[in-house]
Amino acid sequence: MRKIFMILLLLPALLQAQQTIKGKVLDEKDTPLPGATVSWLNTTKATATTDDGTFEIEKSPADMMLVISYVGYKTDTLHVHTPRYVNHQLTPENSQLGEVIVNKKLESLKRNSVSAANMQNMGHSELLKAACCNIAESFETNPSIDVNFSDALTGTKQIKMLGLTSPYILISEENLPSVRGASQVYGLSFVPGTWVQNIQVTKGAGPVVNGYESISGQINYELLKPMMSERFFLNVYGNTGSRFELNTHFAKKVSDKWNTLLLVHGNGLFNKNDMNNDGFLDMPLSKQVNIMNRWQYTDAEKGWVSFINFRYMRDEKQAGETAFNPDTDKFTTNHWGSEINTDKVDASAKIGYVWPDMPYQSIGLQTAFNYHNQESYFGFNQYDIAQKSGFANLIFSSIFNNTLNKFSTGLNATYDNYNEFAYINTGSNGRNYDRIDNSVGAFFQYTYDNNDNFSMVLGGRFDVSNRLGVFATPRVHIRYTPWESGTLRLSAGRGKRAANIFAENQQYFGSSRAFNITGAGGMLYGLDPETAWNYGASFLQKFHIFNRNADIAVDFYRTDFQNQIVVDVYGSPQAVSFYNLRGNSYASSLQVDFNYEVLPRLDLRTAYKYYDVETDYNSGSYQKPLQAKNRFFTNIAYETQLKDKGQQWKFDFTYNWLDKQRLPFTDSNPEQYRLGEFSPAFSTMNAQVTMVFSDVFEIYVGGENIGNYRQNKAILGSDDPFGPYFDTSMVYAPVFGQMYYTGLRFRIK
Repeated sequence: MRKIFMILLLLPALLQAQQTIKGKVLDEKDTPLPGATVSWLNTTKATATTDDGTFEIEKSPADMMLVISYVGYKTDTLHVHTPRYVNHQLTPENSQLGEVIVNKKLESLKRNSVSAANMQNMGHSELLKAACCNIAESFETNPSIDVNFSDALTGTKQIKMLGLTSPYILISEENLPSVRGASQVYGLSFVPGTWVQNIQVTKGAGPVVNGYESISGQINYELLKPMMSERFFLNVYGNTGSRFELNTHFAKKVSDKWNTLLLVHGNGLFNKNDMNNDGFLDMPLSKQVNIMNRWQYTDAEKGWVSFINFRYMRDEKQAGETAFNPDTDKFTTNHWGSEINTDKVDASAKIGYVWPDMPYQSIGLQTAFNYHNQESYFGFNQYDIAQKSGFANLIFSSIFNNTLNKFSTGLNATYDNYNEFAYINTGSNGRNYDRIDNSVGAFFQYTYDNNDNFSMVLGGRFDVSNRLGVFATPRVHIRYTPWESGTLRLSAGRGKRAANIFAENQQYFGSSRAFNITGAGGMLYGLDPETAWNYGASFLQKFHIFNRNADIAVDFYRTDFQNQIVVDVYGSPQAVSFYNLRGNSYASSLQVDFNYEVLPRLDLRTAYKYYDVETDYNSGSYQKPLQAKNRFFTNIAYETQLKDKGQQWKFDFTYNWLDKQRLPFTDSNPEQYRLGEFSPAFSTMNAQVTMVFSDVFEIYVGGENIGNYRQNKAILGSDDPFGPYFDTSMVYAPVFGQMYYTGLRFRIK
């Protein structure tokens, strides 16, 4: 199979470069029109505007006349010869028309029907279905992503895709590297949900344009754009756990070509909560200040568009025993406690140019600088890491002969300077792990699309890294439509990554475990880099039941590790061991989705997932710990009919059922400090009601874990936190119990 990929790489092409026209459709009062149809005259290429009135549509040289239509409004045809941002206002068909009622409900979570990759788009309305304090908490209604607590100490939620945790997922911000290295565990909690416009979730190995690290998938989130944002936005949130949050946005048009957007976020949890009476905080005391300033330059006539971003964030967490006081108890045996303080400074720029007379040809430069500094301790364990990162990506996109054959090619470079210190438990194993990682790579990707029933993306890249060596990364995505409304997708690809074993496994710092590293002479903590192949197939069929829309999708993916850094908690409950794989390790994932429009504006979303994730450990072959083999998901969403002043009710309910999970080995502990071999199965329920009073003001109330399921013995050895059996890492279920929240949103357009 791999030889076939190497042969495919020799084809004269490689990197997807679809030229698109972007824009926004408004009414006569500058209110966005969701569901407006945008199409090219005399073609079948069409799309619909999203809930904020924006759209994207592919353009070929032959496409010149853009048709925009909406129920109750005059249809307009625009001449679009060169790529530009289309900000178009429709006029009512009848000036006496007092009300236009649209019964069509837009899909807030939608599979991309034309992409060769298996991609889902989470629109802004999908993110509003939950409180969405940060994007780690915004995937609760997406069946493709599993959300779990990483430990019983920090309240951090981790995500999984295809049975693998976030280090194997490429997470990017507008296709710039985002959550990686030092920020793997907490990085998603540093991105406020209200800052995000939409999220694209791609299963399987991602495009080579974005790097070589993607193994199980890619999550790319798009931020609000200065040009399209409301002039003012306010979101206030509070919950029964005494967490409060404030988000506000300010957008301003500086000139004909410049727009700016200021994003301000702050949150805090100020009261101590111990719902299970184990003497430890269920959620850490916390404070965060997060500020971003975005600038957008657009000169559509000359083909230039640019984004410049600046960001600063400060995050503070205090966890541990409820009686812990850091001023008097830090590094003492008075009370066990932890503090995690993080500073982040980011700057990035994206510059793009489209040839005015060749709209299919463009060139872009992406650059980013990130500084991440975490200072933390967990009882007597100390962990500090500072990462300075630089990234540059140059992309050129064009066509071969015609727009059926497209390509992108370019160069990119990464630089990571780590200052890392780990003092784990008592003893002499505190040491520095300072290092510099850098790489330079070239990529090429070819896309063929017959604009009908077949498309293919062949991609490859060649990289030189001071720690990973010299290596090639082949990837392929294929889409075929065998019959109407049926789509088959196939994908395969290779990924390689340098594991940061301390930064990615911080949940074990809150324990008495010793860290054992069995090196093999490699350049990463004495270990070799991880490599894996991912293969996948997906089939989507759309149909009607009682004249209502329905679809069923089946996804199967498998990841085979050639080399993996094994995190072993089966050998001893007093240690966690790291070593390179000596046998087999794989992750198989099967997901079946069924979606149905039960009634007008009442949607049902269901999914069943089966995971088989197994690794050969030193002590034998076992399923991955804390991973349910079977999961079931249901989401029910209902919206009342939109009234003339924008008044509306929205209801959302989500149910999750998780099968038993294999637990880490504790049989050698005294009986009171054992957990058993498997956890019990359990379920959780979340719900939210939103009252939209107008297009400028709304209030929402909701609840999480309404059934109040809590894990028994969430912290092992909580009665003796400085003893040999203390462990906060074995979390399989909620710790806090039921939680209710409320908030409001106010906007000036």
